[in-house]
Amino acid sequence: MTAMHAKVGDFVKFSKTVGESDIYLFAGLTGDLSPNHVDDEFMSHSIYGRRIAHGALMIGFMSTASTRMIEESLRKGIDSTPVSLGYDGIRFLKPVYINDTVTVTYTISEIDADRRRTLANVEVKNQRGDLVAVGKHHLKWTENIKERAV
Repeated sequence: MTAMHAKVGDFVKFSKTVGESDIYLFAGLTGDLSPNHVDDEFMSHSIYGRRIAHGALMIGFMSTASTRMIEESLRKGIDSTPVSLGYDGIRFLKPVYINDTVTVTYTISEIDADRRRTLANVEVKNQRGDLVAVGKHHLKWTENIKERAV
């Protein structure tokens, strides 16, 4: 067993078509009912011309991709519990509209074995290949407890 089965260049992908229900459920869950996301008339006068998905929803999809990377390591037999330390450099570069299909690519870019950490570059592209969001994800591969007191 090893703390992490990850090497620089390892990557996973996650794709999802953003439905209207995704936006309304996310708005309800978070309380973010900004007209940018839920008001067609308001957005019809904007440069976007229609409602756009929450940027934080894209971060949620980034998190899903990180989970896929963790699942790959679990499948290979790690003896650690990976937890997110957070995201840096999140940028929303282009709007994501209802019915856009986004693909998140999560790629390990750095490994700090001594500190049991990885850094990943995360990119989100739409169905046309346009880069719509980017960020960096820090993951800590925490040491498992060998025995639990009863």
